[in-house]
Amino acid sequence: MKENLLSKTPRIEVVDALRGFAVMAILLVHSLEHFIFPVYPDPATQPEWLNILDNGVFSIIFSLFAGKSYAIFALLFGFTFYIQYTNQQLKGNDFGYRFLWRLLLLVGFATINAAFFPGGDVLLLFSIVGIFLFAVRKLNDKTVLILAIMLLAQPVEWFHYIASIVDPSYALPDLGVGALYGEVATYTKDGNFGEFILGNITVGQKASLFWAIGGGRFLQTAGLFMMGMLIGRKQLFISSEKNTRFWVKVLIISAVLFCPVYELKVLLYDKSDVPMIKQSVGVVADMWQKFAFTFVLVSSFVLLYQTERFRKLTGNLRFYGKMSLTNYLTQSMIGAVIYFPFGLYLAPYCGYTVSLLIGILVFVAQVGFCKWWLKSHKQGPLESIWHKLTWIKSK
Repeated sequence: MKENLLSKTPRIEVVDALRGFAVMAILLVHSLEHFIFPVYPDPATQPEWLNILDNGVFSIIFSLFAGKSYAIFALLFGFTFYIQYTNQQLKGNDFGYRFLWRLLLLVGFATINAAFFPGGDVLLLFSIVGIFLFAVRKLNDKTVLILAIMLLAQPVEWFHYIASIVDPSYALPDLGVGALYGEVATYTKDGNFGEFILGNITVGQKASLFWAIGGGRFLQTAGLFMMGMLIGRKQLFISSEKNTRFWVKVLIISAVLFCPVYELKVLLYDKSDVPMIKQSVGVVADMWQKFAFTFVLVSSFVLLYQTERFRKLTGNLRFYGKMSLTNYLTQSMIGAVIYFPFGLYLAPYCGYTVSLLIGILVFVAQVGFCKWWLKSHKQGPLESIWHKLTWIKSK
């Protein structure tokens, strides 16, 4: 069965398509954010119909994808680790230590991406949190599941909240995230390319990591990695009646849980005027509602992918997902040239609707490149480099 899992089967296709979906969604969210450069047209200079459309576009894209596309990406990171680990295990090798080297290489790719993406990059977070996968790689399924649930429960945030009840004077640690992002905003608006690059890979990366700590992303990412690894172990992406029933159950449960958890998030995070509640249990509720909706998206995608019509409709996502690293890095470079002062500086002229259209055009262009490249190559250019460096032999 493991040999079947590692061969080119429809299971691999759905993973590629799902990964492509996640990277596309990340692109659309980042396009609306102007790649973390919040400069937009003055609504007073736009017709009212466009302002209404902009608000609708923002609400829809962020409700569907913000925080969820990254979570899918994290799930598949854990799944890919399982595939690589099992493949080497069949050969009698322990992939764990090679994986640590692979994570170190990922730091390099994260630095390249962050150079064009103010406010840091999720790949650096993945390269650090990936150590959790190394630590649990030999544990049994039940233990990994328990650890994943514990991490996804956000114990640090609960500690802060309980500590504030026990001691009303208790305060959250100040990581200085606001000041760091203020510094990022300053050098970004100055338009100096050299300062932009240097600031992004230093101050921007620091701001991103500290924000991830305060926002519960560290533990959530570790939990998602483990869940992805378990999905691989249980072979849940293989098409079968048993797995279909499983994903139907996941869809129903996650959809039912999403509604009350979302309302809890609105109450504790969006509407709360108590900083301690907002930044502790509010963060927990926000993470949980995103987790629930992530599995609504994943289970829906997997179930729909079993139909021929949906497979044809999403065919381009397979190519896009096979070159996810290349697409992820180049979309940041393209976005920086489009929106930032050192480039075309179109940010002041692009509201959410126009930014979405630009994101779609970038996606179409990247898909075209992927299809052309994969006609003569097995992997994308950056994927090939990562693979070759992963398996480089020391003299």
